[in-house]
Amino acid sequence: MGKLVSLIIGVSVSALASHASAFDWTQTEFQSNFGVIDTPSFAGGGDNTTVVFTIEHSNGWAYGDNYFFIDLAESTTPFYNNWDIYAEYYANFSLGKITGEAVGFGIVNDVGLIAGVNWDLDAKVLKYLPGVRFQLTLPGFDFANLDFTAYIDDNAGVAKGGAPKQRDSFMVDFNWGYPFTIGRNDFAINGHLEYINKRRDSFGNRLESHVLNQEQIRWDIGKAMNGTPRKVFIGVELSIWFNKLGDRKTNEFAPQALFAYRF
Repeated sequence: MGKLVSLIIGVSVSALASHASAFDWTQTEFQSNFGVIDTPSFAGGGDNTTVVFTIEHSNGWAYGDNYFFIDLAESTTPFYNNWDIYAEYYANFSLGKITGEAVGFGIVNDVGLIAGVNWDLDAKVLKYLPGVRFQLTLPGFDFANLDFTAYIDDNAGVAKGGAPKQRDSFMVDFNWGYPFTIGRNDFAINGHLEYINKRRDSFGNRLESHVLNQEQIRWDIGKAMNGTPRKVFIGVELSIWFNKLGDRKTNEFAPQALFAYRF
């Protein structure tokens, strides 16, 4: 199944690149993060220096929007993030776009049906996240979404060399983009705040509920240096993670240097 998901992601990247004209809008970035992150106790504990290379893409089309990223991580810990590949993909089907009618209430300007996939190579993790998205109108924000999804496990399991299988759970995620200007310099805070509920693995171990706040504080250096806006960014990515990956012994605060180039 992992090979199938990897193939689907690869084909999707190629298709998106070759059919960009089919979308209302597209945005693709190459990103690189460098910093010291925490290793969960079940992977040895401690911390490790990690570099992550990321391709991130989003687009809008006639019936909704799509978002995915693919991470290649290398770390000083041999059993955690050591030349690992991790990916997430989300397709949102906008009820407003599909029906052609206004769908919303209060600060909610649209409602969508969302389908997500989380996949990891080394741990052979595979999760499905079907649910509902509420698109919000918030002052000053480029976008703001509140997602409620199931968190359905399809891990390969220990017998196939992967992480233990887990019981199903649910996720709540708030994701946003907030631009602002100081003097002649453009900045933005982009990120997400997720909650995943507690569950047990196939050995009966309890995985605690976790809260992850992951955000990028970025400066549009391209505009500052040569007047070409929204192309080259530098900044900091913060990972604030309570009960990292369900491990109650690991709480992370990890600032990482950020570089991003937008195609």
